[in-house]
Amino acid sequence: MVGQALMYRVTESQLGDFLPDKYDSAAALHIAEDKFGIKPDANSVIMLVKRDDGKPLGAADQRHAEAVAAALGRQRVAMPESEDAPPFLAKDYSQTPKIAPGTVAPHRTFVLFSVGLSGNSTDPGLQNVFKEFRKSASGRYAQDGLRTGFTGGLADTVDSQDAEKTTSTVAGVLTVALIVLLNVLVFRSVFAALLPLLAVAIVGGAASGAVVGAALLSGIRLDPSTPQLISVVLLGIGIDYFLFLLFRFRERLRAQPDRAPREIAGEVTGRVGSAITSAALTIVAAFATLGIASFGQFRVLGPAIAISVLVMLLASLTFMPALLAVTGRKMFWPSRALKRAPREGTAGRFGAAVARRPLAVAAGAVVLLGALAAGTIGMKMDYGTGSGGGDTPAAATAAEISRALPAGVSDPTDVYVTRDGGALDRRGVDALATALGRTDGVGQVSPAVYDKAGDAARISLYLTADPQSQKARDLVSGPVRAAVAAHTPAGAEAHVGGTAAIFADISTAVSEDLELVFPVAAALIALILLVLLRSVLAPAVLMISVGLGFAATLGASTLVFQHLRGEPGVAFTLPLVLFLFVVALGTDYNILISDRVREEMERPGPARAAVARAVRHTAPAVATAGLVLAGSFGSLAVNPDAGTQQIGFATALGILLSAFVLSIALVPALAALLGRSLWWPVRPRRAARPRPSSPYEPDERPGPGAGQPFGHRPGVPGQDPAPGPYDHIGTN
Repeated sequence: MVGQALMYRVTESQLGDFLPDKYDSAAALHIAEDKFGIKPDANSVIMLVKRDDGKPLGAADQRHAEAVAAALGRQRVAMPESEDAPPFLAKDYSQTPKIAPGTVAPHRTFVLFSVGLSGNSTDPGLQNVFKEFRKSASGRYAQDGLRTGFTGGLADTVDSQDAEKTTSTVAGVLTVALIVLLNVLVFRSVFAALLPLLAVAIVGGAASGAVVGAALLSGIRLDPSTPQLISVVLLGIGIDYFLFLLFRFRERLRAQPDRAPREIAGEVTGRVGSAITSAALTIVAAFATLGIASFGQFRVLGPAIAISVLVMLLASLTFMPALLAVTGRKMFWPSRALKRAPREGTAGRFGAAVARRPLAVAAGAVVLLGALAAGTIGMKMDYGTGSGGGDTPAAATAAEISRALPAGVSDPTDVYVTRDGGALDRRGVDALATALGRTDGVGQVSPAVYDKAGDAARISLYLTADPQSQKARDLVSGPVRAAVAAHTPAGAEAHVGGTAAIFADISTAVSEDLELVFPVAAALIALILLVLLRSVLAPAVLMISVGLGFAATLGASTLVFQHLRGEPGVAFTLPLVLFLFVVALGTDYNILISDRVREEMERPGPARAAVARAVRHTAPAVATAGLVLAGSFGSLAVNPDAGTQQIGFATALGILLSAFVLSIALVPALAALLGRSLWWPVRPRRAARPRPSSPYEPDERPGPGAGQPFGHRPGVPGQDPAPGPYDHIGTN
């Protein structure tokens, strides 16, 4: 609980601060802070003031608007009490806003004021301070027949969150309900439905606290989306790991009714725990590779999720098995399924079908994935923040401003000119401003503002394009920076900053990181699979399959968001985050099914029969876990941020493809085709006959042989046992 309350103290809402110093916009941020006192956590809100009746502002109206703005700039805004955190943990954002002189629009339709508030824009504390200021300002202006509107940055965030609050709450409730409903349908038990959710919630809180503690000790700052991603990841994989244990625990209890549940819990943990450990370490390795990224948002996201997953792994090997040992057979109350043999079910029939026609199943899966992967053709990256859209007051105010002034007036592009060891040549700075004003795409240029020492100047440009659009990024990275390079005064340096410049540099940093992180993460995952599976061919099969799944998911997301919904492209973070989530989390299911296939192939009989048994036993766990994890990520699809929406949708789809197409169909089909050669060079050893005294994997079929080890079938003593239900499948 303490960790959750302190989360906002270790998050950073300014994307520019995640850029390395080598980038032009990052240098501009440092100059803005050092020379002009602009804090790194500064938030600029645009306040529009106009007459209620829509008529042009008169001279008296303008004077009154300026006077009220000046008064508001001297008034300290107190932070209201919040119910989100106890007072001793909440950060006090009470402050006096910085309000710049007003800018009058053409035809005097309105006047704009820039309001500066410092703090983390995602922290409810600062959001409440802004709401207090907005309420006070609106009341003061309303007394004289003037109306206010607010847009930009913090205003966009607050309005978007307020608009989506009900939807987000409903989505969270539906996610929890989905998890409970699935567990009820699968286990027919109250405890099995609720206990995993409660356990994961407790462990998830501990993991978040561990991340916050590590961030406080190291001084790093997390991206605002990181806490939500951590919660979703932990909810999904935590439930997955508990489900893996629950399914195997129920299987063993049903097969060995006279054995102590605590012994079975220990045995299950020993067997399933190895697969869970490998799966968790795969996620840790994949996300740890983000530590080598140059873009800070990626560099802090990876270790944060890696720490969280390690905490969940520790709980999966200790806390969760202990719950199974304590509850025993009561875990599945009031279900009576433990007292009767299970039916073959859909999983058994599908496993038999995969083993009979593996080539057809594999071909069908590859065709489906390939068709979806074709959607990546023509894919574009969108570097916009995605906030401020929709039917919100902030969006309406922004639209009203853009009809009268350049699109970039609420978010200018700033050019900073500096000179070491002397004052700037002001004529040279003015010449630079003039050259920038002649640049295509620059709608207006403000006069240069100098610092007290006269060795630094700031020129604000108002672009004709939306600062978050691709057009603005192309404009800044091309003509604007070219004009700056050609007309910078002799002996001086100039750097371009602002939203468009920051996203242009982020684009470059992300492209470089993708080329570096993808191969490193893939190599680490392949190494873990190599150690786990003790095979050369099996890891290659799994990596190729998850690669197809990643390409299919990215292609389907491009089709939905870029082509069907008409968005500028997919979020710039989507390919990398999707690669890590789908490859790492999807590999969990492949590890579980592959581990069971190998286990079954160690027993007598054809390899295809072993595949059929593995699918029969593992498919229900994989399907349930996949639905739970997809539901968890699907809850992100209602987030007001467009990038988070895309991540939620795409990851949910990727998990479903990984569970139902890769793990249940493609990988078993390839295992059936390759047989025991899949495990070359260390092939599973086939025992001649299982020992009758072995308690492991007893036959779950009713009638003669029930309670005996799987593979023990009645027959003539000294001769081969009678055929089993899957032994007619295949001859490999």
